[in-house]
Amino acid sequence: MDDHAALTGPDAAAVIDGREAPPAEGAPAASLPAPVTQRRLMLSETVAALPALGPVDVTDAYGVHRLTAIWLETRASPATRAAYRTDLHAWLTWCAERRLNPLAARRADADLYAADLAARFAAATVARKLSAVSAWYAYLISNDACERNPAAAADRPRRERDVSSTIGLSRDEAARFLAAAAADDRPVRLRTAALLGVMLTEGVRVAEICGSDIADLGYNRGWRTLTVTRKGGKRQMLPLAPPIAHAVEVYLADRAARAGVRPEDLAGPLFVTEPSGPHPGGGRLDRWAVTKLIRRIARTAAIPSATKLSAHSLRHTFATLALDAGAALRDVQDAMGHADPRTTRAYDRARYALDRHPATRLMAFMNAASTEAPY
Repeated sequence: MDDHAALTGPDAAAVIDGREAPPAEGAPAASLPAPVTQRRLMLSETVAALPALGPVDVTDAYGVHRLTAIWLETRASPATRAAYRTDLHAWLTWCAERRLNPLAARRADADLYAADLAARFAAATVARKLSAVSAWYAYLISNDACERNPAAAADRPRRERDVSSTIGLSRDEAARFLAAAAADDRPVRLRTAALLGVMLTEGVRVAEICGSDIADLGYNRGWRTLTVTRKGGKRQMLPLAPPIAHAVEVYLADRAARAGVRPEDLAGPLFVTEPSGPHPGGGRLDRWAVTKLIRRIARTAAIPSATKLSAHSLRHTFATLALDAGAALRDVQDAMGHADPRTTRAYDRARYALDRHPATRLMAFMNAASTEAPY
């Protein structure tokens, strides 16, 4: 049985309440890989807990809860599923607080929700949250579970696509940052040097690096490569700079030695958690752990913006420094996995706005005037 049939077929086990019901009498038992079943159960439990949707009807194969679970599972990547789940939960919580049936909501309700979001989030975040809600309604409508999409025509804030507000690092700060990572005095030093080196020199998204496995490493045309899963599920092979490739190899060799296996037999996530207290370690790193690590290393490197840096700051730094180094805008666009060149251009505009602003020239001009001898 394929995944779609197992998910939507009339004899499929009902998992929307977090428990698999037995198959109908005479029906063959579903045979799914354990990770798929586990992911499905987790999604089902999450969807069952969504507010404002009413009680779960496990007998309705096309009820709103079951359709929502299918909609989430069929998103392209785990990061997309997580983001959509969070954004949908926020909208449904807003509806529940106002005793509004989300299936009867109108555009005016979505406009009010957008206004509330705009008071707390940046324009790009508001647009993303509304797009997620709109995508959910579109899926329900396509399955005859809803009559209208209130978010489709809701007012969205204007997004300045040619400006990036992300804080990046200068060339000197980036060098100090990598040096601090390599000299980290904690037991995770080798992991820190390899992880942050890949992020800064490859411009990968945090979800891409956290989702990478050892099996994603390879060789091609003399390069040590890492293949990551981009937005939309697209796979892209990235060449690792020799010093970074070496740092990754040293980290994996140390990890293999501590696990008592050969480096070539090591498997699992590329970067894993370390044992801590009751936790055995070996799990996949998450974005929050990476953000804390980035800020800790930035403080060690005496970078003034340390407390405001994020994983995206390293991606931003990759783009701006690559352009400073003379890389073509199109090459940077390809390296970052941008489908739209305007997205890449935002980094270029931010770099230009700061580095070429007249303020520095004005001060130099005024200082020169003050040192000139009077007539």
